[in-house]
Amino acid sequence: MTFCLGMRVNDGLVGIADTRVISGSECITARKFVIYQGEGWSMFMMASGLRSVRDKAVTYFDEIMDESEQPPHNRLFKMANLFAEQIRRVATEDQATLEKAGVHFNLHALFGGQLSGDPVHKLYMIYPQGNWVDIGEGTPYHIIGASGYGKPVLDRTLKFEDTLEFALKVGTLAFDSTRISAADVDFPLDIVLYRKNSYRMVSQRFEKQDLLQNTDLWQERLRNSVNDLSLAWAQPLFDKLPSPDVFPLKSKRASG
Repeated sequence: MTFCLGMRVNDGLVGIADTRVISGSECITARKFVIYQGEGWSMFMMASGLRSVRDKAVTYFDEIMDESEQPPHNRLFKMANLFAEQIRRVATEDQATLEKAGVHFNLHALFGGQLSGDPVHKLYMIYPQGNWVDIGEGTPYHIIGASGYGKPVLDRTLKFEDTLEFALKVGTLAFDSTRISAADVDFPLDIVLYRKNSYRMVSQRFEKQDLLQNTDLWQERLRNSVNDLSLAWAQPLFDKLPSPDVFPLKSKRASG
């Protein structure tokens, strides 16, 4: 499993990816996103799924990108289509053999950025079949990989109007919720940021101790928030409970 989160807010884009890769009995650290950028354009791609499929599709896409200093298209959706073509190419070459061996062909990708022809920054989620969806303002994020644990945090807090700073805070809390509950998601953590119309992405890797102060504070405030909640609505239920004094303590069995 993996955790890759893409967020699109009014200010720009945030990408967060864990680096834990499980292969059989081995656990290694590997980067799960790629940044492509140049003069007047910038984009990133994150992928989850079968590693051999992911690596092959990305290699084919890298070869296309290496042929010129400029991308072959000036709109991000067209570049998403181009990467989707590489997924289909890999499927044509490998899917039948993989499935014959009992291995499911699986690759999901998040594709974000802004090219010279894009009036605004965009974020797409690409499926293993090569089709994609546009991550819009209504739900301004998407998780690929282990999605269930961090989703409630994002659904309750993240809005398209939020700043990059707020989105990053919420995104790291979604990762922390996933890390706590999913054994195959963990630090180090790679983060990429893009501010709209800047055509320049920045990225950095972070270790557990870098976020420890925030995660400890978040956990403490969660517990305090629970203590602060009212149970007045449940008082009739508690009124039905016998008093603890009704049940005398059992005496210890004598030894010897």
